[in-house]
Amino acid sequence: MSNQQKAALVTGAAKRIGAEVARHLHAANFNLIIHYYHSEPEAFTLVNELNSQRADSAIAIKADLNNHAQLMTLAKQASEQWQGISLLINNASSFYPTPFGKASEADWDDLIGSNLKAPYFLAQALAPALAAAAGCIVNIADIYADKPLRGHSIYSIAKAGNLMLTKSLAQELAPRIRVNGIAPGAILWPEQEGKLSDDDKEKMLNKIPLQQRGQARDIAKAIMFLVTDAPYVTGQVLTVDGGRSLTI
Repeated sequence: MSNQQKAALVTGAAKRIGAEVARHLHAANFNLIIHYYHSEPEAFTLVNELNSQRADSAIAIKADLNNHAQLMTLAKQASEQWQGISLLINNASSFYPTPFGKASEADWDDLIGSNLKAPYFLAQALAPALAAAAGCIVNIADIYADKPLRGHSIYSIAKAGNLMLTKSLAQELAPRIRVNGIAPGAILWPEQEGKLSDDDKEKMLNKIPLQQRGQARDIAKAIMFLVTDAPYVTGQVLTVDGGRSLTI
């Protein structure tokens, strides 16, 4: 890939795991399209940080991924910014409980939309540009794609679909585009710290064979492996969870 083509779109990249992924890609000489929806201050802070390291190497684009028109605009702007794109990281995701019997249609549309529908149509829209660059796609799945998280049925269903999305697109887009996924475990505590007590955290850590919570950089490094060091790998989902999925 030429420097002109070496551009990456990371959805939900303003903070947390998405921001760490963006920083790792930027350090590997990728130009970055930082997608955000609600987190505008964080998005522009990150863009300024990256541009201070390498001028004109990052931009921020706002889009509601559950709005198809905005999603298509995001794809168009991302592919045109540096006259091509070589990497799509589908990181943006809604996550919250939906107790069965109380879940709403709006919950369904939001969780399925952000975790499954948007990644599919974003990949479809960017496929020609990605194919031209012999690029790749990395989807962020979840260990609960295989074994559901109690009280989070819609989210678990959406991530199960995301896993199959990865395998299906790997077949559909070969040989020009590789498609893989990452299934994180306990990486970051929920943003609403008050919703998870110290006792809850201890119980969760006790279920992890490596006895520690992962870091955002663990996901970023796994993505970098799939992007830069695994040219013969496609259709795979790499679990990064400290062994948590062994004990679910």
